[in-house]
Amino acid sequence: MKPKLHSESSVCCNDEHDHHENHNHNHNHDNHNHDHDHNHDGEFNLKNEILPLVAILSLYAPGVIFENQLHNTFYSIGEYLLFIPAYFLSGWSVLKTAGRNILKGRVFDETFLMTVATLGAIAIHKLPEAVGVMLFYKIGELFQDIAVSRSRNSIKALLEVRPDYANIQIEGELKKVPPETVNIGDIIVVKPGEKIPLDGEIIDGNSQVDTSALTGESVPRTVRLGETVLAGMINKMGVLTIRVKKLFDDSSIAKILDLVQNAKSKKAETEKFITKFARYYTPIVVFTSLAVAILPPLFISGATSSEWVYRALILLVISCPCGLVISIPLGYFGGVGGAAKRGILVKGSTFLDTLNEVNTVVFDKTGTLTQGVFKVAKIVPQNGYDESELLQLAAKVESHSNHPIAQSILKAYGGKIDDSEVRDYEEIAGYGIRAKVDNLVVIAGSDRLLHRENIAHDNCQLEGTVIHLAVDDIYAGYIIIADELKEDARGAIQALKRMGVERTVMLTGDNQAIASRIAEQLGIDAYEAELLPEEKVNAIEKLLSTAGKHGKVAFVGDGINDAPVIARADVGMAMGGLGSDAAIETADIVIMTDAPSKVAEAIQIARKTRKIVWQNIGFALAIKGVFIVLGILGIATMWEAVFADVGVALLAILNATRAMK
Repeated sequence: MKPKLHSESSVCCNDEHDHHENHNHNHNHDNHNHDHDHNHDGEFNLKNEILPLVAILSLYAPGVIFENQLHNTFYSIGEYLLFIPAYFLSGWSVLKTAGRNILKGRVFDETFLMTVATLGAIAIHKLPEAVGVMLFYKIGELFQDIAVSRSRNSIKALLEVRPDYANIQIEGELKKVPPETVNIGDIIVVKPGEKIPLDGEIIDGNSQVDTSALTGESVPRTVRLGETVLAGMINKMGVLTIRVKKLFDDSSIAKILDLVQNAKSKKAETEKFITKFARYYTPIVVFTSLAVAILPPLFISGATSSEWVYRALILLVISCPCGLVISIPLGYFGGVGGAAKRGILVKGSTFLDTLNEVNTVVFDKTGTLTQGVFKVAKIVPQNGYDESELLQLAAKVESHSNHPIAQSILKAYGGKIDDSEVRDYEEIAGYGIRAKVDNLVVIAGSDRLLHRENIAHDNCQLEGTVIHLAVDDIYAGYIIIADELKEDARGAIQALKRMGVERTVMLTGDNQAIASRIAEQLGIDAYEAELLPEEKVNAIEKLLSTAGKHGKVAFVGDGINDAPVIARADVGMAMGGLGSDAAIETADIVIMTDAPSKVAEAIQIARKTRKIVWQNIGFALAIKGVFIVLGILGIATMWEAVFADVGVALLAILNATRAMK
């Protein structure tokens, strides 16, 4: 087999065009409304939530303390004057939601259970218990809001990096305008302390920029003339003059914001299960309670209707599935938020769930396990050419390519290239480039390309990333390009093995010698080399078929030339450092720091999240089961019912917040 060009080891990156292939996962978006659903898109204000609680407690506390005295007033009017306002203040949202859902035909939900139970308690003159249910539920909602707010704050840095304005240079003057109004090619100026509003190229100045909102990295990055900077970075030192290269809606930060805003639409299977569970569970509880209220007085001697109605109401309160319905989505939301704090953007809780089942992790090489920062290491001319001539020819033929290898050759050459000297430019996918340079037909690419064109050469087994050149079908020599391993690449593979991942695999277009050396250095279990883009897809298909019934395959690539493979894997993960468009558009999970070690960290976060979620499910069902039996037997009162409902919800919510840590 011959080495592949332009996926890894080549100059031409025709694969770049592949990243436009969309990664479409079909998910069911359950729009299940609950009484506790708040508009969390707005800013949470603890003070605004506390004030109504203070008002309720100012009525409720005296009512409980002086309950006997109030009960003994004329027609118990004193009791009603304190408890009924407290009931409506604490339970209005529940009553309103229950009424609205009944009108829409959605009768059996937790709001219905609570409404029937508390109104029934009032009817049998258990006012403190009725208010207690609503009050403690409201406190539970407050804890939920605090927890959600904390989780949202963990990704708030992403939302805050949205630039508010751009300083556009018009006829020598600066004018503040919205970033959305700036066009490609416009010149903007970013002063120290300001956010860079759009993606662009520095045409004047140098500085240090804070990239933490995009990458999670706290160490500032130095940027200089000619380098690309991205919207959302914060300029720390010098004044930067930037030529805009993308509209705001196409910028990396705009796409990140969109991904964060929409992550909640992709639910995990556990969330969907609980939604369906509540749909069937609630009517069963209602009819069971009805049976408890009606049947015992008919068949049990001495049983009174009031006693069994009270037990039925207790059963309704105990059975309310609030703890499950609230804490499970919150657990996943916390997991997504906790990952975002570490520079791992997860596009939905469903992908956290899938990560738990990953037993095979497949890596691309260049830009994923290696730095992807190429340098010309050696120039070997042949057939009468010298080093400078060979480098100049390579630079000219590569002048229209954006591939990192091509850029490294242009950088090594350092001279200016007249576009008129290069004509009939043609990229040969997976092989290289052909172009006319000064009326000479020049090809540059892999050893595979030389064999395709039947060009005689004496060495096919060179180690490293090699660019061969030929002029008018005569071999001119080769250039060796060096790349380095990422610092944490070996540690990343070791961490995955410690976590029990069964197989680590590397797929590369580079030659066998390089692939073998990299795999050995990193301790990778298996590798396939010299792969064309479509061959990578075939390789991932084979791995998917051998992953086992319960195993999943994750693919980690650089998001530029690996879009088809990222799309095909069970979980597609992209090195999206500094905002690769393909990474953000195609992958399920985007690693903003470009660090391979984040793959193991993402799996660890997923496992912790699932553990917390199932702890909540088991805990809530066990406690409720015990108290349901106690309620039917008449041992549990309405106060125990309040604990079994709201107490379980509170404990589950507090447990769910651990997913953020």
